[in-house]
Amino acid sequence: MSGGDPKQSVIEPGRNCWQVARADRAAVIVDACDYFHVARQAMEKARHRILLIGWDFDARIELEREKGKQGQTLGALLLDIARRRPEIAIDILKWDVGALKQLGRGASLLMLGRWAMTRQITFKFDSAHPTGCSHHQKIVVIDDSFAVCGGIDMTGDRWDTSAHRDDDPCRRRPAGQPYGPWHDVTMVVDGAAAKALAELGHDRWQVATGEDLPPIPQDNDPWPDDLEPQFRDVDIAIARTRAEYRQVAEVREIEALWLDLIADAKRFLYIENQYFTSGKLAAAIARRMQEPHPPEIVMVNPVSADGWLEQKAMDGARVKLVRAIEAIDSSRRFRIYTPKTVRGDDIYVHAKVMIVDDRVLRIGSSNMNNRSLGLDSECDLALDCRLPGNGDCTAAIAAMRTRLLAEHLGVTEDAVAEKLAETGSLIETIEALRGHRKTLAPLILEEPDAVEDFIAENELLDPERPEEMFEAPAKRGLFRRWRRRTLR
Repeated sequence: MSGGDPKQSVIEPGRNCWQVARADRAAVIVDACDYFHVARQAMEKARHRILLIGWDFDARIELEREKGKQGQTLGALLLDIARRRPEIAIDILKWDVGALKQLGRGASLLMLGRWAMTRQITFKFDSAHPTGCSHHQKIVVIDDSFAVCGGIDMTGDRWDTSAHRDDDPCRRRPAGQPYGPWHDVTMVVDGAAAKALAELGHDRWQVATGEDLPPIPQDNDPWPDDLEPQFRDVDIAIARTRAEYRQVAEVREIEALWLDLIADAKRFLYIENQYFTSGKLAAAIARRMQEPHPPEIVMVNPVSADGWLEQKAMDGARVKLVRAIEAIDSSRRFRIYTPKTVRGDDIYVHAKVMIVDDRVLRIGSSNMNNRSLGLDSECDLALDCRLPGNGDCTAAIAAMRTRLLAEHLGVTEDAVAEKLAETGSLIETIEALRGHRKTLAPLILEEPDAVEDFIAENELLDPERPEEMFEAPAKRGLFRRWRRRTLR
């Protein structure tokens, strides 16, 4: 297979997405400094309901941190909104295992107590998933008419600017400890797309709490005044992952969308992702590399997963999969890079972005690991210029891809655009511009130790389905999908 029809969208509701809905406006927000500013503005404009759904929330974090800006915490902001506007409902849903983190957040526990005493604020934990699965969506809905979906949690260690400065004094945890540079991306929409995300949020709330959120009037526009949309009047596909749980059926739309978009690329795939441990997705990439004229595939990953357990589970699998792809990739069309600061420190990549031929833009919560394809609850948004009614939005998608590369390479957007026009190649553009101060560096893969090798080979912490967590290792295998799915 040599890439999909350049005129035919792969989006197919009911198979690789839940539904397609119209957004009057849509914008991509890069890094949490700008996102927290936008989220605060939108919440300030709420009239009826603020719905926050996420993997984690930390009430202690300051949303605005740069010099001259307000230093109010998330918890204090919500209390202030509830005090000033008693008609507003503020509903917060957080993954239940993350509740353990609250024990070490003394000030956050006190804030939860203040929230509990505030009539308008309802805080719930989400435990409606099989053992070992997590709620991983990051969704904010304001008045059912403005919605956020992407990779950024409103918690600690997330705030950063796109400059990713070394030793930025604003990059500190609530208790004062510094943390490293962090890169992330999210997307905001309004119109019918926001209403659809509101429906998804309402469904998740009902599943998790057994309660229904009451309907609200549709008479407010909370779009922030200083947020300029990059897209207008576009159809957005919404794709989900959800494990089977009691009466809730399994959904694997995100897995189908990943595979379809990898197969669809004709010129290039640009991917930013936290992990690369799915044998199924690696096999799909390997199939493309076996073609006579494969697309370029450029992946931006962190040097290592965040946390010791994640490193043992994810880094070893990534090494094995990349080595296998490289053995097939005779033309060296697959490259994996990692971003560095001016000083050469690692920038952690938490973003989940995919751009296909500048005609498809996908942003969400899903990673390139098994958990995101079948275990954890996820939500991604995809904008395909080939959907009827979308018009030509390739220039706006290309601008976003250029903006991301310029951020990572530490050069101007004009420099990226000019070099790409000259070379016609993402890889040649990166190779020509990298290496000066803030930059992208080729990811150096260290061979896994014995523990990492065993965990990776048997997918012990990254199974494809909930029931596999309790199967014997002999029934597993990192490359079982590879052998079945790669070309023979």
